[in-house]
Amino acid sequence: MERREFWFVVGSQLLYGDKVLQTVDARAKEMAAELSKALPYPLVYKATVKSNDEITQLVKDANYTNGCCGLVAWCHTFSPSKMWINGLNTLQKPYCHLATQYNKEIPNEEIDMDFMNLNQSAHGDREHGFIAARLRMPRKVIAGYWKNLDIQKRLSEWMRVCIGVQTSKNLKVMRFGDNMREVAVTEGDKVETQIKLGWQVNTWAVGDLVKEMSAVTEKEIDDLFAQYRTSYDIATDDIEAIRYQAREELAMKKMMDREGCKAFSNTFEDLYGMQQLPGLATQHLMAQGYGYGGEGDWKVSAMTAIMKSMGADGNGSSAFMEDYTYHLVDGQEYSLGAHMLEVCPSLAATKPRIETHYLGIGMNAKDPARLVFEGKTGDGIVASIVDMGGRMRLVVQDIEAVKPILSMPNLPVARVMWKAMPNLTTGVECWIIAGGAHHTVLSYDVTAEMLRDWARIMDIEFVHIDKHTIPQKLEEELLVKDLVWRLK
Repeated sequence: MERREFWFVVGSQLLYGDKVLQTVDARAKEMAAELSKALPYPLVYKATVKSNDEITQLVKDANYTNGCCGLVAWCHTFSPSKMWINGLNTLQKPYCHLATQYNKEIPNEEIDMDFMNLNQSAHGDREHGFIAARLRMPRKVIAGYWKNLDIQKRLSEWMRVCIGVQTSKNLKVMRFGDNMREVAVTEGDKVETQIKLGWQVNTWAVGDLVKEMSAVTEKEIDDLFAQYRTSYDIATDDIEAIRYQAREELAMKKMMDREGCKAFSNTFEDLYGMQQLPGLATQHLMAQGYGYGGEGDWKVSAMTAIMKSMGADGNGSSAFMEDYTYHLVDGQEYSLGAHMLEVCPSLAATKPRIETHYLGIGMNAKDPARLVFEGKTGDGIVASIVDMGGRMRLVVQDIEAVKPILSMPNLPVARVMWKAMPNLTTGVECWIIAGGAHHTVLSYDVTAEMLRDWARIMDIEFVHIDKHTIPQKLEEELLVKDLVWRLK
C-alpha cells in the first residue's frame, strides 16, 4: 500500500486576484507542514481550489489514490459553494471540514478591508458548510484555532477513524468452521455487510488448518517460542502445550497472510483434528493486530481488527471481550470481563504469564496454554456491532476499568473488571434495551466519539450509553431511530 496520508484542500475563488491567492497558497503550505508535525499521518497540501473543474478533478484524484485516506477542507476566503457540488457528490473518501483561520486574533491596528477580504474564514466556512449539509454528506466538523492542542487532538483522532474506515473497506475475515450452534447474535447478513462495510467474510475448514499445522517445522516453533519467552513469563512446566499453541499460531497466520485476512474466528464446538482450542496462539496474534471473535463471531472479529487499526501506532489497547459475571454488592457494582482463553495482552497491566489449565468446555484432548493477567485501569469503552435486520447497529458504552477487587486465584484466564456507565444495573438495562451482544471490543484508546465518526462514515446506526443515559429516554431514542432507519 502507498503511504497513508491526508489531503489538505483550501477553498477560494478567482475574484480576489493573484496577490491574495499567493498569500492563501503560502499560508496553506505553512499550516499543512506545521500540522503534520503534530498529527499521526502527513497532512499534504494539494491545492487552493477556485473552480468547479479544479474541485472535481481533485476529488477524482483522491478517490483513485489508495494512499489518500481522507480530505481536510478549509476556506481561507469566501468560496462559493455551488462550485463544490459536483466534486462532493462524487467523493468516496472521508471528509473533514476544519473551520479555522490563519490568525488567532483580530489585529486592532491592522484590520482594514484588505485584511477582511483575505481573512474571511467565518464567511467562507459557513458557505462551505451549507452545501455539505444540503448534500446530506457524512462529515466531521472541527472548529477552532488550528494551532490549539485540542483541535490537533481531535483532528488526530479523526485521522485514526479514517484508518479504521480504510481497514473496514479492505477487510477479509477467515472463519475456521461455522459459528457456535443456536447462538443468535453471532449470525448476520454477510452479503449486506460486505455491501455496507466492505468486509469479505468466508469460511475455511478446520481440516485445512490441521493440514497447515502439520507442515509447520520445529525450527519455526523454536523461533516463535523464543518470542513467547521474551514477551511473557512462562509459569508452566508443560512446554509441549506451549509449543502446540505456537504450531497453531504459525498455521493460522500463514493461512490468513496468504489470503490477505486480518481477522479470524473459530469455535470450541469444532476442533476437528486439533488437540487444543487456540488460546495463547489467538492472544499473540491479536497482539500483532489481528482481530478475533470467539464462537464464530465474525462481526466482533472484524470490529476488533478495525479498532486495533484505529489505535495508537496502528494497534493500541483494543481486544475481544465478554461480560462474564457481575459483582452486585451495594456500592461495589462491577462487571468482570474475560473469555475462556482469548483476551489480547495489549490490555495487560503487567507482564502476562503463560499457564496451562484444564478447560471444561470444548473438545480439548490436552490442557490449552493461555496468557493470564489483570487488565489495566483507566477510562475506556466497550463496543458491540449487531445485525438488526436490514441495518447494522453499533452500541458503545463508556466504562472505567479498575484493579480487580478480588484476587480470584482459581480463575486462570485474562480478566478486566470495570464500572459500567452510568452505573452497572442501569448500564445493563440500557445495553439490553439496545440489543448489544455479549461479545464486545474493549478499548482504552479508541473513544466513543471516534466510533460515532466511523459509524457516520460507514452509514450505520450508532448508540452511545454514557453517564447521562436513562433507560426510558434510550427507549424513545431507539424508537425514533428505528423509524428513521426504516425510511432510509
